[in-house]
Amino acid sequence: MSQVSEKANLLGMSRKRLEDFFVSIGEKRFRATQVMQWIHQFGVTDFDAMTNVGKGLRAKLKEVAEIRPPEVVYQDFSSDGTRKWVMRMPGGSSIETVFIPDGDRGTLCVSSQIGCTLDCSFCSTGKQGFNRNLSADEIIGQVWIAERSFGEKDSSKKRHVTNVVMMGMGEPLLNFDNVVDAMSLMLDDFAYGLSKRRVTLSTAGVVPALDKLGDVIDVSLAISLHAPNDELRSQLVPINKKYPIQQLLDACNRYLAKCDDKRRVTVEYTLIEGVNDQPEHARQLAKLLKQLPCKVNLIPFNPFPNSNYRKPSRETIMQFHKMMSDAGYVTTIRTTRGDDIDAACGQLVGRVEDRTRRSERLIPTVQGGVA
Repeated sequence: MSQVSEKANLLGMSRKRLEDFFVSIGEKRFRATQVMQWIHQFGVTDFDAMTNVGKGLRAKLKEVAEIRPPEVVYQDFSSDGTRKWVMRMPGGSSIETVFIPDGDRGTLCVSSQIGCTLDCSFCSTGKQGFNRNLSADEIIGQVWIAERSFGEKDSSKKRHVTNVVMMGMGEPLLNFDNVVDAMSLMLDDFAYGLSKRRVTLSTAGVVPALDKLGDVIDVSLAISLHAPNDELRSQLVPINKKYPIQQLLDACNRYLAKCDDKRRVTVEYTLIEGVNDQPEHARQLAKLLKQLPCKVNLIPFNPFPNSNYRKPSRETIMQFHKMMSDAGYVTTIRTTRGDDIDAACGQLVGRVEDRTRRSERLIPTVQGGVA
C-alpha cells in the first residue's frame, strides 16, 4: 500500500493554488506558470530537470514539494488504439481510465471518485459501492499518465489527448471542488490548453451543484438521462427521486444561459432491452427534449456480471436512432471500443482487484505513467 507523503503534491494544483503555494514559500508568483509547463506540457516529475528554475529554488522545492502521479497497476492497449489503465490510489482502492482514439480526436474518460454513491441500476461501478472522492492531483494525474503513455513529451508537438470527458467512475458534481480544480488545469494554457468545448462534465443530475458549476467554470455538459419519464428514470437512476427530470432540464437551460456561446447539452441514453428501448420511449424522449438545445448519444447496454439487463438487438437500436433523428435531433450511437481488453466502465477495476486478491503476482506496476 502506498504511503502518503507530507510534501505538497504540485500535480493537482490549479494556477491560482500554485501561485499561492510559491508565495507561501517566499517565491514570486510567476514561478507557478514555469513549473506548470514542466509538469503538464513536458511530463516532468524531477525538479532538477526544470532548467529555467534556479538551483536554490529547485533545492527548496525538493524539500517541501513533489510531483506524484497515481500508481498504475494495470494497463492494456487494444488493437483498435483504445488504452485502459487501472490506477491504485492511497488507501489501496483503484480507479479506471480509458483513452479512445477516433481519427484526429483522442478522448480520455476520467474518473472522479472511487466507486459511486448513486447506485444506478445498469452501472457496474455503482454496484461496487463508494469509497471516497479523488483529489485534484488524482484526477488530473489520469490525464498526465495518458499523455505520457505516448512517449517523451515535447510541448511543441500535437497532444494525443484532445478531449476529456468526466464520464468515468463516480459522479463529478459530488466531488465539486476537486473536479473544478482539475478541469481548470485541463483548460489552462500553461497546462493542457484544451478548449472548453473539449472538456465535458457528465452528471446524473445533482441540480444544486449544476447551478453552482455554471458560476465557476464553462465546460461542455452531458446528462445521464436514460429514461423519458420520471417513473422509469427513478427506477434506473435513483437520484431522480430527489431531482426529477424537469428540475434537471431547467438546470441545464440555466447552465447554457451562463455560457458565452451557443452550446448544446449531450443527452446520454443507455438502451436496455425491454426496459427503455421501445418506440413509445423514443416518442416520449423526443417530446421531452423539445425544450432543451441538445444532441442525443445512444449507448447500447454493456452487460456485466450479476446484471439482469441485456443489450437490445441491432434492429431495435437502429429503430430508436431513426425515430430520434426523424424528430430533428442529432443522434449518435456510441461504438463499443477496446473489446479485446475489456468491457464497460468499472469492470476492469473489479477484475484486476480480484486478480490481486487471488495472487500476489500482478502485471508489473508502472509508477508515473508509461514511457
